[in-house]
Amino acid sequence: MNGAESQVPRRFTTRSRRSLSFTELGFGTAPLGNLYKAIEEDMAQATLQAAWDTGCRYFDTAPLYGLGLAETRLNHFLRDRSRDSYVLSTKVGRLLRICPPESRTGIGKFFDTPARQEIFDYSYDGVMRSIEDSFERIGVDRIDIFFCHDVDVFTHGSKEASDRRIREFMDGGYRALASLRDQGVIAALGAGVNEWQVCERMAREGDFDIFLLAGRYTLLEQEALGSFLPYCSERDIAIVLGGPYNSGILATGPKPGAFYNYEPAPPEILDRVARIERVCGVHGVKLIEAALRFPLGHPAVVSVIPGAQTPQEVYRNAEIIKARIPRPLWSDLKTEGLLRPDAPVPA
Repeated sequence: MNGAESQVPRRFTTRSRRSLSFTELGFGTAPLGNLYKAIEEDMAQATLQAAWDTGCRYFDTAPLYGLGLAETRLNHFLRDRSRDSYVLSTKVGRLLRICPPESRTGIGKFFDTPARQEIFDYSYDGVMRSIEDSFERIGVDRIDIFFCHDVDVFTHGSKEASDRRIREFMDGGYRALASLRDQGVIAALGAGVNEWQVCERMAREGDFDIFLLAGRYTLLEQEALGSFLPYCSERDIAIVLGGPYNSGILATGPKPGAFYNYEPAPPEILDRVARIERVCGVHGVKLIEAALRFPLGHPAVVSVIPGAQTPQEVYRNAEIIKARIPRPLWSDLKTEGLLRPDAPVPA
């Protein structure tokens, strides 16, 4: 299956004046880090190949994903491909330290991974070491984007802890990335965060090119339109949108046990999704089709990365993104109060 022609490129010029060409569908490698279940190496490579065959040319990874496993799997896959044919991002903020198997990070979340323990370190030296380690694991000569990873409340447990990590990064790791961008070593610097409020704070404190925002601008949630996304448009900051299905419910629909933000969805979310799904049905559109397409209506969004663990899931996402969405669907969602009136919608 070759869908390369169906992947529409979205070009973005960074602060370093480098042009990056994203595909609407990117590939997030967290599932290939054996997230929630182990995946055999052959299956991981077949899944990456399927993404390539459908035209995907943007790959995102991180040291956290499988405690280095996702990065090393990308090493195998990207080794013989022209470095100018794809965009690559990874993340900083965690160092991986060898530890006894029973002490490794992510027990019950990541399976069959190296025995490593995450050490949060957003300092100048910590970020420089993280960059060096990622280059070694991925085995490439150039990584286009480095995201500061998880300085949010979701990860660190409180606003106070998040504030400390943001300050540590802005005083240290940010300077490291900005220097590498100025030298032309990297094309762009950004942050990969679960909360738009944290992204906005960082955007206003520093000179960022791009943010990877997970799950906070979706068919279900558009609070980021209040101030953060307009600021990004004003400052020419790009957005990669992770978690377009809000960790499941916009893909499965409001079924019992459906997940929202990594937990069983509460009744009010189930009800809202059911109402959205009914409007989609009136227009002959599947909920998952509207959910995957919606974020790309915003001019700042350059790619969505829904994630996949098998070639079949990759091909399914590629078919979903091609679905034709009648414009009246978006109008009806706004009329029903299920979509913000100011939400940009796909053409």
